[in-house]
Amino acid sequence: MIEAITYNLNRGIKLLNSITDTQYSDTSINPYHSSIGGHMRHILDVFDCIFEGLDSKQVDLTARKRNELAEQKTAFGLVYFQETIKKLETLKNVDLNQVVKVSDDLGLGTVVANYTLSSALIQAHSHAIHHFASIGYIIYQLGIEMPDADFGYNPTTPKDELQA
Repeated sequence: MIEAITYNLNRGIKLLNSITDTQYSDTSINPYHSSIGGHMRHILDVFDCIFEGLDSKQVDLTARKRNELAEQKTAFGLVYFQETIKKLETLKNVDLNQVVKVSDDLGLGTVVANYTLSSALIQAHSHAIHHFASIGYIIYQLGIEMPDADFGYNPTTPKDELQA
C-alpha cells in the first residue's frame, strides 16, 4: 500500500519539477479558478492530518494547515511532497489495521467514524487521484504536458481499447 501511494505521489513531484511557479499558482482556468498548487497543497494536507493524528489516534480532516507557500511556490510544494513521502515510509512497519477515529465536516457538522489506518490512507490516496484528475484539466487548459499518460486516472478505470 505504501509503495502504491508513494508511486502516485511521485507523479506530483514529476509535474512540479516541470512547471514554473506562475503555472503552479495560476488561477485563471474556469469554472473554479483553482490552481495546480492549490490542489497539490490540499492533497498533501489530507495526508498531513493523518500523520498529525497518529499518536493520539484522532485524525481531524478539518485541521488542514493550508500553507500558502506550498500552494504558490513549486519549491515549497516539492518539500511538502518529500516530507509526506518520508512520513509514509515510516509507516512500513506500523500496524495499518490499528483503529483511528477520523473526524470531518460533511456539510451539516462534524462526523466521527472509526477507520483503520489503512482505510484512512486508502481514502487519502483516492482523494489524491481525484484531485490529480482536476489538475489534469488545468494542465490541459494551460497547455502543459501531462507528467504521464495515467496521471489522474484511477487504476480501476476501464481503458478504452482505442487508447490502449
